[in-house]
Amino acid sequence: MGMLDQGKMLMEARRIQKELRNTKIEVEKADGQIKVVLNGEQKVEDVIINSELLSSDNELLIKNSLREAFNEAIRKSQALAADKMKGIAGDLNIPGM
Repeated sequence: MGMLDQGKMLMEARRIQKELRNTKIEVEKADGQIKVVLNGEQKVEDVIINSELLSSDNELLIKNSLREAFNEAIRKSQALAADKMKGIAGDLNIPGM
């Protein structure tokens, strides 16, 4: 692979990284009363909990919903990143990509 090809791939990787940073992944749980927002780099942007849900009676629901929402958002973020990097990884012939 030539230097020009490597440079183009590096520029493309940086472009994709910026795009992922600016992509928002939203997941709602508990009938929309809990929402988590991650960016494509798997960094938490926001956590929204309906104030009516906030009581000690709902502690287990809140914990479980938050855990499920974060896990789902992370899975979506990973799938998005993998899909966007597929073009670059294909040029590198990396197994599994």
